[in-house]
Amino acid sequence: MGKTILITGAATGFGRGVALGLAARGHKVIAGCQIWPQVWELRNAAKVEDVEMQVIKLDVLNEIDRTSAFGLEIDVLFNNAGIMESGPLVEIPMSVFRSVFETNVFAALELAQGFARAMVKRGSGRIVWTSSVAGLVKVPFDGAYAASKHAVEGICSAMHEELKPYGVEVITVNPGAFRTGFNDTGMESMDQWWNQGERVVDHWPVRELTHQHDPAEMIEAIIEVIEADKPLYRTVRPVSAEEMVRKEQAEIWNRQA
Repeated sequence: MGKTILITGAATGFGRGVALGLAARGHKVIAGCQIWPQVWELRNAAKVEDVEMQVIKLDVLNEIDRTSAFGLEIDVLFNNAGIMESGPLVEIPMSVFRSVFETNVFAALELAQGFARAMVKRGSGRIVWTSSVAGLVKVPFDGAYAASKHAVEGICSAMHEELKPYGVEVITVNPGAFRTGFNDTGMESMDQWWNQGERVVDHWPVRELTHQHDPAEMIEAIIEVIEADKPLYRTVRPVSAEEMVRKEQAEIWNRQA
C-alpha cells in the first residue's frame, strides 16, 4: 500500500530525486519547496515525468508555511531541507552560524515536533532526517554545518528512544559527498563575507570537488529507507564513507590535543 510522504527541501538535490522517485512508485508525495518559483518549476517537472505529485510552498523558516503543513495527514516526514555555510570557526560571522542552526536544527525540530504529536496520537508514523557524514566526524572549515548535523544526530538519537514506545520511528540518512551542487556552493559561501574584515587564519584551501558520487545512489537508499518495513536506524552512503566514519570514530579515542 502506498504511503503519504511529506518532503521538505524538495526543489533540488536529494529531496527532488526522492520526491519524483516515490511518486513514480505510486506513493502520495507532498513536495515542499522554499519559494513559489520552485513550486511552479517542480509541478512542471512532475508533468514532464508523468507522475502525480502535490507540490506546496513550505519554507521551513516560515511559521505560516509550517502551520499550513501541519494540517496535512502523513505517514512519513522526510525532514530534508538544509543549508551549508563554510568557513573557519574562529572567523565565521555568528549571524551566519546561527542561520545554519535555524534551518538545519530548529526549524527541522519544529516540523518533527508538530508531526510527531499527530503520529503519537495515531500510534504510527516515521520521521526520516537528512543528517550527514559531517554529523559523525570532524570537518575542518565546515564546522558550522558539521555542528548542526551533530546536533541533528543528538536530537534523533533521543527522539528515537522517546517515540519508539508510541509506534513512531525516527531514522537518519547520512550522505557523504554527492554531486548535487550542495557541497560546491557550500564551500563557496564563505567568499560572501571573507573580505569584510581582518582575518587571522587562512582561507579555506579552495580545491575542485573531484571525488563526489552519483546522487542516484543516495536517492535510491533514501527511497528504500522510506519504503522498508524495518529499516536500519542509520544509513550512510557511499559505503566508503561508512568505512571512513567507523575508522575515524575509533581513532578519536587516541587523538591528542
